[in-house]
Amino acid sequence: MSDEKKEVFTPAKDLTYSQAVAELEKILRLMQSDECDIDRLAALTRRATELIAECRSRLVATDEELRAILDQQH
Repeated sequence: MSDEKKEVFTPAKDLTYSQAVAELEKILRLMQSDECDIDRLAALTRRATELIAECRSRLVATDEELRAILDQQH
């Protein structure tokens, strides 16, 4: 059996956009520090990728919604 502990994260879709960005910034600072444990690197990279995808999705959806609103004004 593996002694590796799985990190438990709140699903990205359950975070606000600001919470997701804050978590991404925290992960980035950790990865850039000397404190980043190589055993956590893959999990942190997976999490960062998940958060980036969720943020990108929300930005695209918001952009589309704003364009639709502005199009109605013209």
